[in-house]
Amino acid sequence: MFSLPLALFLSVGAVAVFSFVAVAVWSDNRRKEREAYYRSEALKKMIEAQGTGASSAVELLRQEERIAARRRLEGQKLGGIITVAVGVGLMIFLKAVDHNEPTFFVGIIPLLVGAALLAYSHVLAPKN
Repeated sequence: MFSLPLALFLSVGAVAVFSFVAVAVWSDNRRKEREAYYRSEALKKMIEAQGTGASSAVELLRQEERIAARRRLEGQKLGGIITVAVGVGLMIFLKAVDHNEPTFFVGIIPLLVGAALLAYSHVLAPKN
């Protein structure tokens, strides 16, 4: 019923996958930490500089905030488009599977969630 080689393969595979994920997350966090450190050091040097250094540091911070807000908004638009596509695909699939029952209306749930994300990102989200 249950073979030993299959059990060993699955257990070693699970350990390998979770070990890889742990190392990948750790290295990504280290990279982000280094980037934040070097960024703060560069900003300190810009602020300590006489004259236009402080104003250029403030302008750099504002520009980074605008870029982050734009990326967040574009990510929300992409998420809305993907969710709408999932809803439409689910409706088509469920209609093809069962012609007699109205089960395809389940696809309206992700469709409306995607529509809400798109509506928010186009109408209600703060513009920078």
